[in-house]
Amino acid sequence: MKTWTRKEFLKNSLIAGGGVLLTSACSTSGGVQKSAGAPAIARSGRPNGDIRVAVVGLNGKGDNHIKKFRELPGVRVVALCDVDSRVLGKYVQEFADRGEKVAAFADYRKLLEQQDIDAVSIATPNHWHALMAVWACQAGKDVYVEKPVSHNVWEGRKIVEAARTYKRIVQTGTQSRSDEALQQAFAFIREGNLGKIQWARGVCYKPRPSIGKTSGPQPVPAHIDYDLWTGPAKLEPPRRNSAEWGSVHYDWHWFWNYGGGDIANQGIHEMDMCRWALGEEGLPPTVTSIGGRFGYDDDAETPNTMISVFGYEAAPLIFEVRGLPRRSGEKAMDAYRGVRIGMSVQCEGGYFAGGANGGFIYDHAGNRVKQFTSAGGGGHYANFIAAVRSRKESELTAPIEGGHLSSALCHLGNISYRLGTEQTAEAAVRAVEAYEPARDSLSRMLEHLEANGVATKETRLVTGPLLEVVPGGERLVSRTNYDVGYWANTMLRREYREPFVLPDVV
Repeated sequence: MKTWTRKEFLKNSLIAGGGVLLTSACSTSGGVQKSAGAPAIARSGRPNGDIRVAVVGLNGKGDNHIKKFRELPGVRVVALCDVDSRVLGKYVQEFADRGEKVAAFADYRKLLEQQDIDAVSIATPNHWHALMAVWACQAGKDVYVEKPVSHNVWEGRKIVEAARTYKRIVQTGTQSRSDEALQQAFAFIREGNLGKIQWARGVCYKPRPSIGKTSGPQPVPAHIDYDLWTGPAKLEPPRRNSAEWGSVHYDWHWFWNYGGGDIANQGIHEMDMCRWALGEEGLPPTVTSIGGRFGYDDDAETPNTMISVFGYEAAPLIFEVRGLPRRSGEKAMDAYRGVRIGMSVQCEGGYFAGGANGGFIYDHAGNRVKQFTSAGGGGHYANFIAAVRSRKESELTAPIEGGHLSSALCHLGNISYRLGTEQTAEAAVRAVEAYEPARDSLSRMLEHLEANGVATKETRLVTGPLLEVVPGGERLVSRTNYDVGYWANTMLRREYREPFVLPDVV
């Protein structure tokens, strides 16, 4: 399998093997020019001029990217990129209706040829994040990349390396890092005001109904270039009905080829909050997961119910995913300490519970002691632009190294789950008996499943192996089963489909 060096990428971005290179949605002129790796703003000759941003992936979060960057003074959205011609056309028309000019591209590689683009903002499906970010760094662009920054652990590290090699400013889309309330709350906790931290628990209790079942491979609508949509992933026929293609623009989250379930979707935000609160700047010594897909039978592969335990030495991090309602027949979701999507930090002298926009400090009796509140992380985009201007990575609230680590936690939890075996609830309880917080999580999860009509005495839970992270590295071992360790390491990266290959050396 061929891998591209930076030089080859810049030389051959117009030349793709196998006839898979798509045409631009608008005309371009001139060939690819080699980037000298100089800051994009300096190269343009306008260090104090407008920052010119391209938004890639326009459905969902991409719409927010366009709005937020357009609101910032001294920033212009000058290019859009999407493989769905209907979606792309819709947004181009919105710019035209405002009297604004914007270039339009179907092929991201052609967008990167443009010398009048300073930064790219990536809001595509997860499986494209890392490759797009690395290619942008190689092309001399700064990068705002949505969470999770990667589809697997290895490629997240490649973004970090590319950012350092090409001296690019790379911001992770974990907007809560710019939330002043959380900044204050976690500083308050880590200063020791509540005593020693005992554990952190993230919860993602978000309604995820069945996506249904199809009879087999489905046709692709003519307005979507499915080859380019698939990119580096394995090329498989879509499994969603073409009449429901709008859901395909989202349902990829529930297939391993593209996404990582809700722990890597919504949950990455709360996972990042937990790691932030704990003050952990690396991966944990151990990880294990328990869960399954319960309550319905559909095409999706990822779990809708899962607990992952990350065995940090100072204090464990526990993460809970629930997609079913509080009980069968209801729409309301469960809550933990009043939180449905957020986190809690248990300390010797009380606890914090909250999430985006802040939360409260409670005493052991559950009484509110102190509140932290703010408007949220809306300043995240402005923080990125400020760092682009200053060329100081230290000014970023969510630099790529941290984004990589929090994304990697999600991937590690999924790896343990995917290597798990179906076991009884009793066996699952024994698997987490070493961690009291994990026992509590599992006990409440079993009650939750029973409330949704899942007979836990008869139903098997996928119980993942305890995986150990090699100290100082990003490799895995299993002390009890060599084969499990081997397969775990194969899942730290993926096979890339040419020509969409992320090289070993960036």
